[in-house]
Amino acid sequence: MSPQQHTPDAVGYPAEFAERYREAGYWRGETFGRMLRERALDHPDRIAIVDPAGDPAGGIRRWTYGELDDRADRMAAGFLAKGIRKGDRVVLQLPNVAEFFEVVFALFRIGALPVFALPAHRESEIRHFCAFTEAVAYVIPDTEAGFDHRELASKVKANVDTLRHVFVVGEPGEHTALRDVPCDPVAVPDAPRPDELAFLQLSGGSTGVPKLIPRTHDDYIYSLWGSNEICGVDEHSVYLCALPAAHNFPLSSPGTLGALYAGARVVLAPRPSPDVAFPLIESEGVTITGLVPPLALVWTEAAATTGHDLSSLQVLLVGGAKFSEEAARRVAPALGCTLQQVFGMAEGLVNYTRLDDPEEVIVTTQGRPISPDDEVRVVDDEDNDLPTGATGHLLTRGPYTIRGYWRAPEHNAASFTADGFYRTGDIVRRTETGHLVVEGRAKDQINRGGEKVAAEEIENHILAHPAVHDAAVVSMPDDYLGERTCAYVVLRAGAGPVKSLAIKKFVRERGLAAYKVPDRVEFVEEFPQTGIGKVSKKDLRAAIAARLTAAQH
Repeated sequence: MSPQQHTPDAVGYPAEFAERYREAGYWRGETFGRMLRERALDHPDRIAIVDPAGDPAGGIRRWTYGELDDRADRMAAGFLAKGIRKGDRVVLQLPNVAEFFEVVFALFRIGALPVFALPAHRESEIRHFCAFTEAVAYVIPDTEAGFDHRELASKVKANVDTLRHVFVVGEPGEHTALRDVPCDPVAVPDAPRPDELAFLQLSGGSTGVPKLIPRTHDDYIYSLWGSNEICGVDEHSVYLCALPAAHNFPLSSPGTLGALYAGARVVLAPRPSPDVAFPLIESEGVTITGLVPPLALVWTEAAATTGHDLSSLQVLLVGGAKFSEEAARRVAPALGCTLQQVFGMAEGLVNYTRLDDPEEVIVTTQGRPISPDDEVRVVDDEDNDLPTGATGHLLTRGPYTIRGYWRAPEHNAASFTADGFYRTGDIVRRTETGHLVVEGRAKDQINRGGEKVAAEEIENHILAHPAVHDAAVVSMPDDYLGERTCAYVVLRAGAGPVKSLAIKKFVRERGLAAYKVPDRVEFVEEFPQTGIGKVSKKDLRAAIAARLTAAQH
């Protein structure tokens, strides 16, 4: 058996829990491939995907459910002809274009596992994803936002032995054009079962590069229809995908896959800025979309002067990072829609404020769980349960929360309790109504406007600089993004002067995503230490916060 055919090392749900979730009706025995087929049979001529940027001639592409289903069949047959089989991993790095869904559903059909990379990822991350997953294929655009993904793919392919194929949306260069892959549909051997893995998602990651999150058809599909019920998504809804499509939030909360499950319409925005999104809301009659807090602020400000009719918009979901109360209060007056706060994680648990919650609940909490069987614990440092209203660590397990990361036994030992509760790393308090209020992060992670930045990963890159003795990356407060990154650097003795721009340039040239490049670099002689000799990041965060405050005055 080749490495690509190995069964992925994913921790499954214990039998008694799986039985409970099936009996409760959460797991319906559906797969993504069958879901799309059923929608296509029920309403083949209904529009599924609207892609305003995907037509080279400048027109808008509109794919019906029947067309999407047929394209998925033909692409699946093409992948099979290329030797891609059930269980193989395929790294997918596409922007918001219709081909994203053509490829994803094709892989779902044959049981190959998409590995969802983001458009901003660069060589360091992509090489890791391909190598760690033993990926057999990598799907990319030709260029996006001025970056040539074909050159990146060539470098990665030269360094990852398992990577046999690079498929390109657009002009392929030395690789294979995705448009040349589809062929006549064939019967799929060994079609995936509902309890098998559907894809691998990236964790936000608090240490090193992101861990991989294994999601099954059963558990993820439940999160879709559970979200649809809470968010009022049905076949008449029009969902605008404004954030990168591969993010868990716009994928499933209720997201594009939730909309497709409901038989609704998905409109793809190439960029989330008001100048792109507002015309689409008007022209396509968008009813619901999701944003991270910085973008929500931009939208509320832009709405005051826009000439576009936004009256079709009924619901704005805001998640990915905590939305401040002051900002939350601006949404309804500015956009004329209902705000739903979302607090969740790609590992599972998702909380929503409800559409009929009182305004004070909507603007001051981050919601309550989807499922009656979402088990939520708020505990102290010794895992003792705390009373309602007390602030502590959030632990959870439930019918769509994973029981372990993919091929990561050491991480699993630290991230999950012996009885299967996931340690989210969030500090929360629970209200009398069961709503959660997020107070911060316990893990060493910076939430830069919804993009999770692992401090250790950046530190490791900085430490590779020949003049650097030590590095510590911490968050610093920012009015716009919530948090930015500040890298404290201790230089080697006799290293000579080094400028902050040189450190940023060095990190960027190591192939790191732009949002991970430190926003600020501070040079110090030594780091403050805790009582047991560890670097006190708490003191470093306090120092940069004090400096920023002083600078404002």
